[in-house]
Amino acid sequence: MMNAQFLIDAFKESSNNLAIVWNGKEVKYGGLLKAIQQANDFLSENQILSGQVIALKGDFTPNTISLLIALINNRNIIVPFNNPMKDSEEVKFEIAKVQKTISVNLDTDQCKVENTGFDGDHEYYTSLRNLGVSGLVLFSSGTSGFPKAAVHNFQKLLKKFKTSRKSLRTINFLLFDHWGGLNTLLHTLSNCGVVLALYNRKPDFVCKFVQENKVELLPVSPSFLNLMILSETYKKYDLSSLKLISYGTEPMPETTLKRAKGLFPNVKFQQTYGLIELGVLRSKSKSDDSLWVKLGGEGYDLRVVDNMLQIKAESAILGYLNASSPFTEDGYFITGDQVEVDGEYYKILGRKSELINVGGDKVYPQEVENVILQMDNVMEVTIFGQKHAIMGNIVCAKVLLKEKEDKKVFSRRLKEFCKGKLQSFKVPVKIENEEEVLHSHRFKKTRKFD
Repeated sequence: MMNAQFLIDAFKESSNNLAIVWNGKEVKYGGLLKAIQQANDFLSENQILSGQVIALKGDFTPNTISLLIALINNRNIIVPFNNPMKDSEEVKFEIAKVQKTISVNLDTDQCKVENTGFDGDHEYYTSLRNLGVSGLVLFSSGTSGFPKAAVHNFQKLLKKFKTSRKSLRTINFLLFDHWGGLNTLLHTLSNCGVVLALYNRKPDFVCKFVQENKVELLPVSPSFLNLMILSETYKKYDLSSLKLISYGTEPMPETTLKRAKGLFPNVKFQQTYGLIELGVLRSKSKSDDSLWVKLGGEGYDLRVVDNMLQIKAESAILGYLNASSPFTEDGYFITGDQVEVDGEYYKILGRKSELINVGGDKVYPQEVENVILQMDNVMEVTIFGQKHAIMGNIVCAKVLLKEKEDKKVFSRRLKEFCKGKLQSFKVPVKIENEEEVLHSHRFKKTRKFD
């Protein structure tokens, strides 16, 4: 049986239902089946053989989606990239040993193939070929160092989508090269829902898109949700169709979550948790405005060691192409996330690598950011550590303001505001006013450590 045959079978049963809305174009599941057959022909015509390592550059366009499914069924090892790519990402071609690249034009949805010259040779790839299954290579964000290439048996990731679940009219907000984005796509398609594909992820466009397409599910990052609220773009549009806002990829500031729930009282908020090394776990928030979440589901086993979350998963990666094994001797993945535990619920405090050690005292950036976001005139804030000869590190803040304010006046105001809410060693010592946004193109907070 083909790797994604269960998707093909589901599409046949829903051939008259709407599948994809992209760039004003609607594609039904019957049309998607035809596009997948055309993608199969495209692979054959361009001599893309089973087992080859193929980079797929695109977004959630009909042809990109069709090619993804065709490549899965062709048992290729797929390396997804966004199109256009950042120049710095081309080094990933060499790391992944990509043999051919399929690029999908975001305006015309047309495809072209290019040879790369790499040999597609690695022991993990050999293992996948011997099993006769497709593979998936995902890259870490590289925010804490060089990006790592994680190799999956795609068949194991697809297994959970064979269980039928409820599907809503869903925006594919998270990017194509991000497992969160692929997870959203595959969940929606496997349940024959409607994939609403964005080609602009700025708050104003997203809110307009929600209104025009009666979006029910909006999966976002906390940074995006914060920007949407503080920029007040939501006021310009009718967002009453929204039933669920899910959030993940980074810790959510409690301030942002409470503001969001207050503004959208009829919308359910759900925290998600996933890693490129494991996939996305099933999750259940304690309440809409709570950061406590129950994690797990079939195929996952969780434990906490030294306040750090460890997870064993059936869908775990084979390993990294360019780094040592991330697993303990008994098969648990060390997530790097510091957590608190309350019975069945977990609270994600932040990455251990982002902790700031000030004279032996630990500072979680998230805690400080949550306080500063309560201040008037603050749009975004990022807390990071800077080395210090005496204290080891000091706490620093980069702040984007809604309106310009005298730097010295604002610095004094921030420190005074924090003094009554944070211990003294957590109050930022160095404060920088920024002119640009403090998140990446993925709407994920960026941190700098000197």
